[in-house]
Amino acid sequence: MKEIRVAIFEDNKLLRDALHAIIDGTPGYTSCGIFTDGNRWETDINRSKPDVVLMDIEMPGLNGIEVTKNICEKFPPIKILIQTVFNDNEKIFAALCAGASGYTLKTDPPHKYLEAITDVFNGGAPISAGVAKKILGFFAHKNVILVSPNDVDYQLSNREQEILQLMVKGDSYPVIAEKAFISYETVRSHVKHIYKKLHVASRSEAVTKAIQKGLA
Repeated sequence: MKEIRVAIFEDNKLLRDALHAIIDGTPGYTSCGIFTDGNRWETDINRSKPDVVLMDIEMPGLNGIEVTKNICEKFPPIKILIQTVFNDNEKIFAALCAGASGYTLKTDPPHKYLEAITDVFNGGAPISAGVAKKILGFFAHKNVILVSPNDVDYQLSNREQEILQLMVKGDSYPVIAEKAFISYETVRSHVKHIYKKLHVASRSEAVTKAIQKGLA
C-alpha cells in the first residue's frame, strides 16, 4: 500500500505538533510538510508534494478557504481535508465549494483524523454527522430551492447517475467500485466524464451541483 503523504497547514503549535506526531507515528502515513500559514502555499506544496493536505480555516494572512481554492486550481490531484473548531455554516459551505474533499473538527480523536485522511485519499468525502447537519442548516437558512431535475439535461448515462448518487452518499472510489461491480480505474474514468458533463472541477462541486439540481 502506498504511503500517504500529508502536509499540515496549522497556526496552532500544540495541534500542529500533535498532528505531526500522530501522522509520522502511524505506519502508512508520513508528514511531508508543516506550515504555519498559507502565504507561501505554492512553494510549500511544490516542496512537500503531498497526497492530502490538512487545512486550517483560520490562519494569519491567506485563510484556509482561499488557500484551498488556490491549491485545487493549481494542483487538482491533491485532496484537501478542512479542519477547524468553527461550527459556522457559511465557512463550512465555502470550504467545500472551494474544492475541499472533506471536513473534520479539531475535537475529533486521532483515529478519526487518520480514517478521514485515508478516506479522502481513496476518493471519499469524509464529513462528520455534526458538520453534515450544519450544511443542511446552511441550505435551510439561505432558503435554497432545489430545482427540477429536468431543468437541464446533463446527459448523464445510467451508470454515471448511479456513481454520482454514491458520491453524494460519501462513498469512496473503492467502495463505489465494489458496489457497482466495476474496477477502481473504471470509476475514476466515469467520474472524469461526470465532471465534464456537470462543468465542475472537484468532487465537492459535483456533489453540491447534484444536490442543487436534484440529480441524486
